[in-house]
Amino acid sequence: MVNDPNLPRSKRPDLLARFGSFLRERFSLEEDKDDEESIIQYISRGIEFRGINSWTLIFAIFIASIGLNINSPAVITGAFLISPLMGPIMGIGMGVGINDLAMIIRSLKNLSIAVVISLLTSTLYFFLSPLHLAQSELLARTSPTVWDALVAFFGGLAGIVASSRREKVTNVIPGVAIATALMPPLCTAGYGIATANPYYFAGAFYLFLINGICISLATFLIVRFLGYHQKQYPTPEIERRIRQTIWLSVLIVVIPSTYLGYQIVRKTIFEESARRFVANECNFQYRQVINYSAHFNRKHSSVELTLVGEPFPKDSITFLRAKMPAYGLGDASLVVKQGSFKDTEIDVDALKNSLTDQVIKYSQSSIARKDHTIDSLRRYIDLTQSTHVPVADLRNELKTLMPDVQTFTASRSLVINTNKATPDTVMLVYATFSRRHTKSERQRIEKWLQSRTKSKRIKLLIE
Repeated sequence: MVNDPNLPRSKRPDLLARFGSFLRERFSLEEDKDDEESIIQYISRGIEFRGINSWTLIFAIFIASIGLNINSPAVITGAFLISPLMGPIMGIGMGVGINDLAMIIRSLKNLSIAVVISLLTSTLYFFLSPLHLAQSELLARTSPTVWDALVAFFGGLAGIVASSRREKVTNVIPGVAIATALMPPLCTAGYGIATANPYYFAGAFYLFLINGICISLATFLIVRFLGYHQKQYPTPEIERRIRQTIWLSVLIVVIPSTYLGYQIVRKTIFEESARRFVANECNFQYRQVINYSAHFNRKHSSVELTLVGEPFPKDSITFLRAKMPAYGLGDASLVVKQGSFKDTEIDVDALKNSLTDQVIKYSQSSIARKDHTIDSLRRYIDLTQSTHVPVADLRNELKTLMPDVQTFTASRSLVINTNKATPDTVMLVYATFSRRHTKSERQRIEKWLQSRTKSKRIKLLIE
């Protein structure tokens, strides 16, 4: 409509202006916006970790740790809702957005205190807990993906927009806390310390840092987009020095995080490509993939397959490697583990799951075959019952109608016409009578047979 060439040129700007006005009205952030000072004070109050906030954090960490320990998503979600970790993280983004170095320093200080409290609490819990097996909820926090960063970024956008309203949207901040998942990574890092597992600690703490940076970045962008006033300092020299300090700090954080974020994207893409490769190309007839792992490395990545069954020939492995470039795995190596597993670490849980899946698939296939057989028998029985003609009953009824009947039989038969591709079904009736019947009597018998047998086509043979 806007680009209609038939419209006068003078009307096109009006339509564009109306459309732009409609978009501004629907997506404006100025409606119900609180004043800047109130928003800054609201975020500033959530920065401090002392008194109630400190104890709330400790209790939330204990709850999240228990949830991770017993693999309960519901318990972990409950810990999200009472966690106060969002305050100092949003405070950092707000401080950068308004050039408030004091707010940034205070936020970093309180965030450091919160992190130390969280690590100490979770480490103490997992050190004392009798359950030391890493469950799936805990393992999910040891390897960050690009999706975690995206969730944190958009969650941060939702959080700062909700915080800028005059009437706070009560369901947004808890939802952001649940979505961005700040507490479980810290609890997992504590588990890594308690069990002396540096891999778990590094992966989980890295996930926490990525989430925190994305939330702060989202807060900074919205603050700048809304045009918050920059903090004024006594002299231009002090203001220039503080701005330089802030942006130098931002660059120190952003440059490494950007590089690490890029590596996360590459790792996520590699793992997804490996998953598709295994799902599409590794379905073998006489051997089974019981486990696979995708190891991403900047210099040399690899995909490892663990097989059971008949040995995999070398030429087949070469052929399988030749298919990897089609999945974006051209630079990765393929490692096939089979035969003797003396020096191979076998994931027992993966083996159990694989065997369970095979049993389930076989059972489902067997049940499907039985259901098909039952359906076939049921259709055969129905067909047999539908084609059965009660000859004796028909003879007795016909004898009442025509007492001179002597012999009688009836059956459904297929009549094949050479001009048609499919045969027709006809009710074939043969009867003998002691006398010759008139045409009207024959028609009366045919109508009775049609009504009695529910058959439209009757072929009556009388002698």
